[in-house]
Amino acid sequence: MELSLRSRLRAGHQSAFGEIFDDHADGLFQYALRALGDWAAAEDAVSLTFLEAWRLRGKLQEDGGTVRPWLFGIAANVLRNTARAARRHRAALARMPVRETVPDFTEELVERLDDSAQLAATRRALSRLGRGEREVFALCVWSGLDYASAAEALGVPIGTVRSRLSRARARLRTLAEDELAAMRDRTEPARGSGQVRGGRVGAVRSTQGRVS
Repeated sequence: MELSLRSRLRAGHQSAFGEIFDDHADGLFQYALRALGDWAAAEDAVSLTFLEAWRLRGKLQEDGGTVRPWLFGIAANVLRNTARAARRHRAALARMPVRETVPDFTEELVERLDDSAQLAATRRALSRLGRGEREVFALCVWSGLDYASAAEALGVPIGTVRSRLSRARARLRTLAEDELAAMRDRTEPARGSGQVRGGRVGAVRSTQGRVS
């Protein structure tokens, strides 16, 4: 009798982990990238997610459907730990003496700035939501999990997922637009100086329609 995927994962079959990596690594990467805003950090988060999946394989229930909620639940925990580590790192940097730096506005940076600005604005807007709202929004909207899968991933009732997502949707569009407006204000030409700060930075488009 052929073992189910869950049974093979519990037993530590490498082929089973290869299957779930092929099926879910891209989705996990997009989830982590939107949460972290950094390619290298997102790749590290995916690697840590699969390492944790291997470590926790014995806790996976043999009965059930797709393992996607299980993987995204592990990824959510990895991102929480990553966020805590980043806060500690920023706090340590804040205690160091400040050195004056000169920004290097290269052409490549200018060309990529529009999308980067929108992602940064959306991430900052998300950071102003509660953690539960952030996680539900990222899983349901950005990663496409349904309510039941998100509830399984986070270990909360479906009703909690629905209410958190509703609150997140209600607040996020306004918060993201506020963040982009603030960015425009910071990058407008300096009055009376005859110089332009940031070049095309002020040309960022509104996120309206981008944030579900």
